[in-house]
Amino acid sequence: MDRPGDVTGRLDVREQSGRSPGTVVLALSGELDHDTAGPLRDALAAHGTDGERIVVDCSGLGFCDSTGLNVLLRARLRLTRNGGRLDIAGLRPPVDRMFEITGARSVFRVYETAASALADAPAPEES
Repeated sequence: MDRPGDVTGRLDVREQSGRSPGTVVLALSGELDHDTAGPLRDALAAHGTDGERIVVDCSGLGFCDSTGLNVLLRARLRLTRNGGRLDIAGLRPPVDRMFEITGARSVFRVYETAASALADAPAPEES
């Protein structure tokens, strides 16, 4: 089930259900910077317990500054501590360039599209 986005300034964050339980997609559009990072920070904070996976779909994101990258890095650390993960999908220039020159591309699992990220879902843990 999709939920309406949270629009603040120039950033839209839309939450979408993943294909498997415990997976959520956050689709971003607009610009992610110091002035607009709040809605993404809030959406990320609402998830990430008990091994949850978040796929951040950046295909609609035209700009990301260091504040935006920091929000993603902090969320990744929190999810990893809780047994989950945060993956990135759909990086477009210049956002992809920023991920590459900062080394963030090597920290995250980066997928071409959100669909390819969801197709690479982790296998369920055996009991």
